[in-house]
Amino acid sequence: MVKSLAGKTILLGISGGIAAYKAATLCSRLVGLGASVRVMMTEGATKFITPLTLQTLSRHPVATDVFDERDAAIVQHIDWADAADLVVVAPATANVLSKMANGLADDMLSTTLLAVTAPVLVAPAMNVHMWEHPAVIDNVNKLASRGVTFVEPGTGQLACGYVGKGRLAEPDEIVDAIVEILAGPRPLAGRRVLITAGGTLERIDPVRYITNDSSGKMGFAFAEVARDWGADVTLVCGKTDGTPPSGVQTIRVESAEQMKEVVMSRVPQMDIVVKAAAVADYRPLHREEHKIKKKAETLTLSLVRNPDILQAIGEWKQALPGKRAPVVVGFAAETMELERNALDKLNRKKCDLIVANNVAQEGAGFGTDTNIVSVYGADGFAEHLPQMSKKAVAQRVLELAKSRLAPEGL
Repeated sequence: MVKSLAGKTILLGISGGIAAYKAATLCSRLVGLGASVRVMMTEGATKFITPLTLQTLSRHPVATDVFDERDAAIVQHIDWADAADLVVVAPATANVLSKMANGLADDMLSTTLLAVTAPVLVAPAMNVHMWEHPAVIDNVNKLASRGVTFVEPGTGQLACGYVGKGRLAEPDEIVDAIVEILAGPRPLAGRRVLITAGGTLERIDPVRYITNDSSGKMGFAFAEVARDWGADVTLVCGKTDGTPPSGVQTIRVESAEQMKEVVMSRVPQMDIVVKAAAVADYRPLHREEHKIKKKAETLTLSLVRNPDILQAIGEWKQALPGKRAPVVVGFAAETMELERNALDKLNRKKCDLIVANNVAQEGAGFGTDTNIVSVYGADGFAEHLPQMSKKAVAQRVLELAKSRLAPEGL
């Protein structure tokens, strides 16, 4: 049974391809499910289907010109972006994909997309050779890495006469994807999840520091999945690449000591803790107040151990016999003897689960969009996941963590 979209605001962006006519059916389906649909059209889209058609179906004015401000009290593209629960671009031409991937904003649709913080769903449509062009592939991969969801084009007869992949997905298929995002299962609804991401940064002097190659992508993936599953997410970030996902509480820290202070103050309120950050094991014994000048041929740094945040959580949890405590997920980034080192860490740090990967393996580790991991549990559980996106890894690990949660109310 199709779920209701009542109370949801959907921005429907239509770009200039022959498949624009299918947007009328899509708009009608969404309105029929109770959604409030606001339509934005590129100039090219208006050549294939009239704004009046979409206005009649959506029962709202259609935006086609970023300079056509009808209400002096608001800036329309900002107001619509803020109101959106989801943005759907269907059809999305190669041109629109390029604009989205590269941050261009020269019309109502592309300008609004830059202001949106809601999830974005894209349904591309174009000639088969265009879909397979390296530039289009790069743009799709770039958008996917930022969290954009795709309903891939279908295979069949294209308007240009070719037969191949490139035709817009059918409206009902796009509706199913929208319902999944907005009204799908929310297995962590009402739960609180703490996630750490990125690497810590340990200052030597005002311009130099010790750090590692962690990008934060794995932690960001966990935050996105937990958010989409309905959790109240706190994301504690060290040094990261890219922007943290929207819709979560993000706390920026620099050093391991700062991260420990933030994490330990919040752990007691959490249901799940995912320690995906790569915390520096050591820090300089002394942090110089001024830049160290180059004088001698050699320079010796004295390092001291950083606090072990994961172990501190485990010890705190062990001191709560019979009391409700969060499920704790740790990470083990290894380059050799993966299983032995992971199991040793699992036991020493008193985690519920350890996610281990060989960071020297191609397709795994720091900075990549994919990972290859093995998950171990304190109860002897072991599961080996092949190379997959970091988001897919996060989904599976959170499933395992959820299965170990105490029933709500206990």
